[in-house]
Amino acid sequence: MNEPNPRVDPPMVADEATTLTGFLDYHRDTLAQKCAGLTDDQLRLRSVPPSNLSLLGLVRHMAEVEQYWFQSVLLGQEIPEGHFWTEANEDGDFDDIDTADVAADFAVWRAEIEASRSAAAGLPLDTVGKKLRRGEPVTLRWILAHMVEEYARHNGHADLLRESVDGATGE
Repeated sequence: MNEPNPRVDPPMVADEATTLTGFLDYHRDTLAQKCAGLTDDQLRLRSVPPSNLSLLGLVRHMAEVEQYWFQSVLLGQEIPEGHFWTEANEDGDFDDIDTADVAADFAVWRAEIEASRSAAAGLPLDTVGKKLRRGEPVTLRWILAHMVEEYARHNGHADLLRESVDGATGE
């Protein structure tokens, strides 16, 4: 479920696609590492009110983000509701964790990562997504850069959450 993931540093010398995907995988592995070794209850612990952030919520959120950018925007799939959010609760990824099946939620996140990798595999970085984002076209290059930013931002949250759970710090 949330066992340690050995992180591989992104390549220091590589083409643009390899660099972007290397950094994205590094940040995916960082989130997994921040969750490693914790109990289900520890993964559900929330930060300070009024925030509803938790490590499990971040994992669930990133599953939704992976699905949105790669399946919906890049490939053009219709996704009426996510894995964890609904029209009635758009923040279900963060809100509805108290009785969530942690192992199943981690499996969803890992499956979305694999689906994202498959969606982008072999596509040129200049590939334009099939759906607009806020009325604008986006390229695979932009999606990859945005995903690095999204994970990096949330990994900062994960750092603080993990430290508050058991004092663990690190990259």
